[in-house]
Amino acid sequence: MTTAEIEIRRLTPDDAQIFYLFRLEALENEPSAFSASPEEHRAMTVQEIAQRLGDPNVENSNFVLGAFAGERLIGMAGFFQDRGAKNRHKARIWGVYVNKEWRRQGIARVLLNEIIERGRSRPELEQILLSVVTEQLAATTLYQTIGFEIYGREPCAIKLGNSYFDEYQMLLRLR
Repeated sequence: MTTAEIEIRRLTPDDAQIFYLFRLEALENEPSAFSASPEEHRAMTVQEIAQRLGDPNVENSNFVLGAFAGERLIGMAGFFQDRGAKNRHKARIWGVYVNKEWRRQGIARVLLNEIIERGRSRPELEQILLSVVTEQLAATTLYQTIGFEIYGREPCAIKLGNSYFDEYQMLLRLR
């Protein structure tokens, strides 16, 4: 299966169960890459996840895109746009993850490009931000090739047990 055969679509409340399990996989397999823990995720119900995914027929400033190989969710990326008058020019990409079997096939790039194109369609949106653990070299390189720039480094951004992980703060200017 090629990236051309991968379906990219917004997740809906009907996807809550598969998203719940996939996000748990991401948090368990890449614990240093996410600020949420598997335990925090397990404390959420599928109904809460469904509410967060929102109504796909209503355009809003928050969504999660999924990459599907057939019926199987193999990648995800979230988008959150600030709503306040002084901050609605900014949005954030979060939760980018591709299943290990599907990495290095361009799926994350396709997800990110789709989010960026959706962002460009919002006239008030001027920049998209994201954070990435500095040890995540492949992700950092991908973000840079798409046009994101590192504008800062947060020391000890994530604490996992007795270990700390720094994060790069990255920015893509749309306008």
